[in-house]
Amino acid sequence: MFEHALTMRNLSVRKKITYQTLVSAGLIALAVILPQLVHLALGQPGGVKWLPMYLPVLIGGCLLGAKWGLAVGVLSPLVSFLITTALGNPMPAAPRLPFMMAELAVFALVSGLFTKKIAANGLWAFPAVILAQLCGRAGFLGLVAVTQRMTPFTPAMIWGQIKTGFAGLAVQAVLVPLIIIGLRTLLLRDKAYD
Repeated sequence: MFEHALTMRNLSVRKKITYQTLVSAGLIALAVILPQLVHLALGQPGGVKWLPMYLPVLIGGCLLGAKWGLAVGVLSPLVSFLITTALGNPMPAAPRLPFMMAELAVFALVSGLFTKKIAANGLWAFPAVILAQLCGRAGFLGLVAVTQRMTPFTPAMIWGQIKTGFAGLAVQAVLVPLIIIGLRTLLLRDKAYD
């Protein structure tokens, strides 16, 4: 959707890449900051319940498309881990990091596949987000099931965390599409005057 808006403005490839990089960096920064704020306000259980890092990643997928969204999904937990490790409190924890990177990559990739449809009709953001959530969480659970002998996680433990996170997923299933619809209106408003 974002690339479509940039194309409508006849921007050069270089400018498009610059804008997409800036938006991606902003979303990654938001994915680092939001969990910190939620953990400060609600503690670690708040993070598991509200899944604050997922929000900017889902926005990134819907807004930027599969390729750029995938970068946001993979880099968000990695950058968060590197920054918070340097500050003495790694988030996510090292054993969870590869799983979160994989899960958020799926979130961003799946929601990003709907970008062109969202550009045509903002309501497509609702199925994009819900399908991304289902695929991402199922992928996370499946990855844990396959690797449980090598990790401290079990499918039962992760299923418990997934159930705890239903509230956050439900809120994001409504909030993210509304944000995307609002951004779509802003980004594509010039088209109405053509």
